[in-house]
Amino acid sequence: MTKGQIEDAITKKVVKFYFDTIGVGPEKAKTYILEDMIIVRFRGHLLPIEQKLLFGKKGIELVKNIRQSIHELTIKELTKIISEITNQVVTSTHSDISTKTGEIIQIFILKNNYQKLLESKII
Repeated sequence: MTKGQIEDAITKKVVKFYFDTIGVGPEKAKTYILEDMIIVRFRGHLLPIEQKLLFGKKGIELVKNIRQSIHELTIKELTKIISEITNQVVTSTHSDISTKTGEIIQIFILKNNYQKLLESKII
């Protein structure tokens, strides 16, 4: 598979996972392979409950905490998806959400420079 095909496969599997798991998904999603990182970018909007929470005193903190909890609950399965598609070991993960736009970034750090492996056709 090409780099673009792998990025597309990751995007489709991760979006499907979110729809199947929490019942909603992003309006747009794109995956990028950059050196030893798999970056998944979701564009969309905040959930209605998250939008309401932002009007409160600690709204931003609450929304960030909710999303961090969702990340912790789903990361094992998401890591498995990344590992299965890339055939690489995921060594760490990172996630953040913009409380202004609802955009979410998830980063999966791989053991190897996956982009270099793809370019050299080693895998």
